[in-house]
Amino acid sequence: MFTKFGLLFLRALSYLPLSWLRALGAGLGAVLMVVIPSRRRVVQANLRVCFAHLSEAERDVLTRQTFVYFAQAWLDRSWLWHRSAACIQARVQLSGEVAALSEATPTVLFAPHFMGLDVGWTALTMSLPLNFTTIFTPQSNAAVDAWVAEGRQRFGQVRLFRREDGVKPIVSALRQNELLYLLPDMNFGPSESIFVPFYGEQAATVPSLSRFAKLGRARVMPVITRMTSTGYEVVVHPAWTDFPTDDAEADTAAMNQRLEVFINAMPAQYFWVHKRFKTRLPGAPSIY
Repeated sequence: MFTKFGLLFLRALSYLPLSWLRALGAGLGAVLMVVIPSRRRVVQANLRVCFAHLSEAERDVLTRQTFVYFAQAWLDRSWLWHRSAACIQARVQLSGEVAALSEATPTVLFAPHFMGLDVGWTALTMSLPLNFTTIFTPQSNAAVDAWVAEGRQRFGQVRLFRREDGVKPIVSALRQNELLYLLPDMNFGPSESIFVPFYGEQAATVPSLSRFAKLGRARVMPVITRMTSTGYEVVVHPAWTDFPTDDAEADTAAMNQRLEVFINAMPAQYFWVHKRFKTRLPGAPSIY
């Protein structure tokens, strides 16, 4: 009941001016940082590993900004998933190599976990008359799961695959030029991961970007979403000309290296609330 009320409240918030909603998100983020100390410690530990060159005061600023962006992005889903296409188009700018996505070439869209990741997906599926697929991770709460799934299927011709669907239908769709919006940069556990550096620390990383590009005979094009004061900017970057190779481990290390460049441009907008280094090499101490 509480969850359903919360989702109805979010829908009501969608009609607030964006500046008001962002101010509310800033306040909510500040509160979350205080009332969820366990998650605050995760963010602090991640930043300590990845930005060791910064002072503690500078990392504290990034921690506060991370919680603010996190809260603002969640509140922004109110208008992203409930307001009109015209409202979304007024707040989201899609640019870069957009025209190239219409080429008859299998394409994996590398979409790292920046706070605005759902905005990137919506901008593409709303703006382009193309078929899109992605891998959907179920939410623990059934009502939230249904809300997220419905939101991600608002526009265009889209398919949400579950991990239990396996690789074959995803590769088949990719070979039929359905664009795969892939988010492979989180810690998904040890079973399918390999250890490659991420900011100099060995991080369990799924080699799915290399694997799907190889199996689908596809190019890889990054899609990066940045939150701005007026909404979001979604940029489609040029295809990587040297990816994939025959070495999945080298490809995955290269993915992390290139991801670092994107993160360094807007460090507080990355999803540091996730335990990126949870899975450790044997004998390595926990950082959390």
